[in-house]
Amino acid sequence: MKAIAVDPGAGEPALVERPRPDPEPGEALVRTLRVGIDGTDHEVIAGHHGDLPDGADELVLGHEAVGVVEDPNGTALESGQFVVPTVRRRPGESNEFFERGEPDMAPSGAYVERGIVGAHGFMAEYFTSPAEYLVPIPAELAALGFLVEPISITEKALEHAVASRSAFEWEPNSALVLGNGPLGLITLAMFESVLEFDRTYCLGRRDRSHPTVELVSELGGTYVDSRETPVAEIPAEHEAVDLVYEATGHAKHAFETVEALAPNGVGVLLGVPEPWEFEVDGGRLHRELVLHNKALLGTVNSHRGHFEAAIDTLAQLPDWFTEELAAGVYDLENYQDAFDAGDDVVKTAIEFDGV
Repeated sequence: MKAIAVDPGAGEPALVERPRPDPEPGEALVRTLRVGIDGTDHEVIAGHHGDLPDGADELVLGHEAVGVVEDPNGTALESGQFVVPTVRRRPGESNEFFERGEPDMAPSGAYVERGIVGAHGFMAEYFTSPAEYLVPIPAELAALGFLVEPISITEKALEHAVASRSAFEWEPNSALVLGNGPLGLITLAMFESVLEFDRTYCLGRRDRSHPTVELVSELGGTYVDSRETPVAEIPAEHEAVDLVYEATGHAKHAFETVEALAPNGVGVLLGVPEPWEFEVDGGRLHRELVLHNKALLGTVNSHRGHFEAAIDTLAQLPDWFTEELAAGVYDLENYQDAFDAGDDVVKTAIEFDGV
């Protein structure tokens, strides 16, 4: 079968031949339909993130996938059923995080991640997976199933944000998304169309003529150009917000988020920055957190429950938005274009088989 693999940090993704996998007991064989590409894939390709499976000299990419069950192999799944795979797997022996159904809370070394760390991904014509990690998706959503994984990341982030404010009555009315890439835009769409925040903002570094900026406006958000208004100055220029969602990996934003929050607000950090040393006024940040009951938390990955919630959310997103967001779908012959698409293409994916 055909697959797209890379030696992290050693070059471009390549189309390779690999044997079609045989499912082990408890696993199903899945025929891949589409696999999305995000910033993590590019970080793996560049060698900034990820690791090879034991004994392998290349890594099959892909962690945002949708497929159809080819062989249920005795599991409760059905042949022809559309499914979305979760990403984390046991690193050999199980551990308490997987036993509790919370692999997303496992520390480094207590998991592998398909297509990222220590396990081959889904960017192949077929893949196998334990049935417990395959989440059914309705047929009418299958074409957009590769968006479920990124949506699930936001589902978890919001769950944890709400949990951090559960000690008192918290009714957020305003939200700021840092980053107008695919994840940021998906989150803004959730804030506008599903959660129905009164006011939303999205910060980026693109000119106002850029397609993503137009999407921000079409969704109902206010675009903030960070070259004109840094994060810490947003309260003065617009307002202090109840919720900040950081999806840039820009290390300074973690600290500027505290300044942007309204009293009782919470900032959720998802970006993974490179090492970077800079000066901050630690005393001021400490006072802001304490005297105004602010919270700052980090989150990564998601579990099956977040995927199930993400499928419900996907069904609620506007059709026009998902069509514009996911316009960059390339067939396998043109797979390289999916990695090299220009800045005007918001989200790309590779189609292995028709949906």
